[in-house]
Amino acid sequence: MARTARLLAAEDPPPPAAAAAERPRPAAAGSGLRSLSSAASGLWDRLSVLGAGVSKLEKALGDHFPEGERYFGLENFGNTCYCNSVLQALYHCIPFREQLLEYYATYKNTEDSEDNLLTCLADLFAQITLAKKRTGVLAPKRFVQRVRKQNELFRSYMHQDAHEFWNFLVNDIIDILEEDCRTANSSPETTPEEVSNRAANALANGARERPLVTLVHRTFQGILTNETKCLMCDTITAKDETFFDLSIDVEQNSSLTSCLKSFFSTEILNGEDKFFCDKCSSLQEAHKRMKIKKAPHVLVIHLKRFKYVEQLSRHKKLSYRVVYPLELKLGSMSEDADCEYSLFAVVVHVGSSPNHGHYVSQIKSHGNWLSFDDDTVQISEESTLQTFYGSSREHCGGNTDHGYILFYERLGGKS
Repeated sequence: MARTARLLAAEDPPPPAAAAAERPRPAAAGSGLRSLSSAASGLWDRLSVLGAGVSKLEKALGDHFPEGERYFGLENFGNTCYCNSVLQALYHCIPFREQLLEYYATYKNTEDSEDNLLTCLADLFAQITLAKKRTGVLAPKRFVQRVRKQNELFRSYMHQDAHEFWNFLVNDIIDILEEDCRTANSSPETTPEEVSNRAANALANGARERPLVTLVHRTFQGILTNETKCLMCDTITAKDETFFDLSIDVEQNSSLTSCLKSFFSTEILNGEDKFFCDKCSSLQEAHKRMKIKKAPHVLVIHLKRFKYVEQLSRHKKLSYRVVYPLELKLGSMSEDADCEYSLFAVVVHVGSSPNHGHYVSQIKSHGNWLSFDDDTVQISEESTLQTFYGSSREHCGGNTDHGYILFYERLGGKS
C-alpha cells in the first residue's frame, strides 16, 4: 500500500513539563513473555531506568497484576509521543514481541553485530521484559536517536504523524532483515557451487525464488485482491497486492464496519474510466472491487482523519464520530467470511489540528485496559474507548481525542 503523505508541522510542541500539564492522561497495557537466553546478561547495567518503589499501577492491580508482565512508560524527548504511542502498541502485540525477543537473543550472541533500528528496538523490548521492577519509566534515547539518524523527517522537534512513523518503522525493519538474509546467503561459508545448485534446482522445479518472510510479514502482512469484471464478456481480471495496514476514509456518524464496507465496495468503471479488456481487445464498462484474499494475524487500520483541503491549502483534522467495535468481523470483505478480530490497541490523536497535538495509546493486556501517555501508565475502563470515537457534530470544540490507528488480533488460530 502507498505510504501516506507527510503532514506539514506548523509549530513546536510545548516543553515536556508544560505539555504534561495540559494534556489529558489515558491508560496502558502489557503482556507476559518467556525468559530470554544468557545473551541478555549485562543489559540492565547498560540501560538507565527511572522510578522506584511500588507504583500506583501495582497498587491498583493488586493481586491481578499479570505474572511475568512489565508495564513501563516511555520518556518523551520533546515531541516523541508519536513514537512512544506506536512502540507501546507494538510491545503489547504479543506475536511481534515474542519474535523480536527471539531475534534479540540470536543477534546478541553474534559477534560484531551492526547497530541499526531493529537492534535498537530489540534492545528496548528486552530492557522492558528483563526489568527487575514490574513498572517504571524508560528513556528510549538510543532508539529515538537512531530514528532521527535514519530519517530526516523525524529530526525536527515539530509535531509528527504516528501513522507515518508506523510505515517507516515496519518498512525499515523489513529492509534490515532482507539485507541480513542477503549477507548470510553470500557468506564465505556458502560456496558458489551451493548457490548455483540451489538456483538450478529451483529452475528445474519451475519455481522462482520465494520472497523472504520476516517477523513483520508473519504478524502484519495481508493480501488484497483487486478484481475487475468486464461487463461485456464477464471476464474477471485479478491482481494481488500485499498490505501491512488499511488506510480507511472516515465519514461522519458512521462505524468502522460501514467505513470498511465503503472501502471494499464495488466501483463502476465507465466514461473516461473504462477498463481495457484483453479478451474484448477494447475499452469496456466494468465493475471493480477489492477483497481481502489473505487476512493478517494482526490487522492494523488507519483512520484517515487528516484531509488536505484545497481551499485552505492545508490539512484539516476530521473529528468525525466513528464507532469501532471491540470484536470485528470481516464477513464478505474477506474470502474467509468467518474471519474475526479482537481490538487490543488504539493509538489516539489528541488535538484539533494535524500540525500540533499529542498521541497516547489505549491497550488491552491480560483482560485489563490500560492507558500509556508517555511516562504515565494508568488503569483504564473499557468504556473509556467510547470517548475516542469522535464528535457527532462537525464543529464541536469539546472533545479532541480521537482514535487514529487501531490494532486488531485475529481470533481462532492462525491466519
